[in-house]
Amino acid sequence: MLKDKTIVLGITGGIAAYKAADLASKLTQAGAKVETVMTEAATKFITPLTLRNITRRPVVTDMFELASEYSVEHVALAEAADVIVIAPATANTIARLAAGIADDMLGTIVLATEAPVIVAPAMNDNMYRNSVTQKNVEKLKARGFTFIEPELGRLASGKIGKGRLPETATIIGVIERVLGKKNDLEGKRIVVTAGGTQEPIDPVRHISNRSSGKMGYALAEAARDRGAQVTLITAPATLSPPDGVELIKVRTVADMRDAVLKAVKKADVLIMAAAVSDFRVAKQSGQKIKKQGGKLSLELVENEDFLLELPDNFIKVGFAAESENMVANAKKKLKEKRLDMIVANDITQTDAGFDVDTNRVTIIDKKGKTEDVPLMSKRDVAERILDRVKGMVGKK
Repeated sequence: MLKDKTIVLGITGGIAAYKAADLASKLTQAGAKVETVMTEAATKFITPLTLRNITRRPVVTDMFELASEYSVEHVALAEAADVIVIAPATANTIARLAAGIADDMLGTIVLATEAPVIVAPAMNDNMYRNSVTQKNVEKLKARGFTFIEPELGRLASGKIGKGRLPETATIIGVIERVLGKKNDLEGKRIVVTAGGTQEPIDPVRHISNRSSGKMGYALAEAARDRGAQVTLITAPATLSPPDGVELIKVRTVADMRDAVLKAVKKADVLIMAAAVSDFRVAKQSGQKIKKQGGKLSLELVENEDFLLELPDNFIKVGFAAESENMVANAKKKLKEKRLDMIVANDITQTDAGFDVDTNRVTIIDKKGKTEDVPLMSKRDVAERILDRVKGMVGKK
């Protein structure tokens, strides 16, 4: 999503300016061409040399700097940008943008661009909550600017408040979402499930599986970046939820069933990437079970397959985590669960499947077409799955 994109990174004069170096680094590592524009105040907190070394691109600090390749035609960056990101954005910068002031390079670029503009404020919490600042924010939102809410935490003043610059991952997530607004899944509603469900034994114990949720979260992010409206139904996971995605947290299979049945009423696609528990404890203890000096026996009963309760008026994609006879078992599951497509993976592989960042899968559709996807990142696997989904949407 970020590869070969031109991202104009505006840095303004707040203490959080030093964090822009990490953002520039991550964007550059992702293959983006990062053009940095710094206000004069920003250079008091972090040097242009730092950003130039990180991005391997010249840094613009002066609209009339003769050494700059953009000095003559100062709207060149405005036209080249795929997206403009201002991080951190001070209250002063927000006010100037709201007023349309263009007496520095950043203001000129923003006023001249047709690219989407993302603003990540960072300031004293009182300044952010001030009615003047909020009116300026609303004015810019009305012009189509995307704002990332500042985070709660310790501020430069030493107090705890809502004014911290959002984490780099959060900002990048918003960039990816904004860049993906006009894409091949725009207007489609996609429901994704993720993680491993948990079935309680007693108040402190449960039975579950090794699923980390990484595949499901990658699918949700990829669908979002391709313009879809995404609902992510997730069992407990330690992953950061993707920005711009409706998040529904569940624990048990029963919880997931209720959430899925409700979410798919308006869905075009359901992708069941969650590892749903096949069994639950027949009788859950209301109190913590104590050691009794011997063995503990648990009676397990099968969970009902709620996929069979779903209507057939949308695309249904399932997953098959297998340890033997992978393709044969996946084809059987595809038919029995009335799926349109299934993604099978061999969980005995150490570099694919549970709790790793890579996967190799076999994609099988109900017409019998099979595609072997070699080892790659789960995000790339998600893109391959969505490529197949795209061709199926609208045909049902």
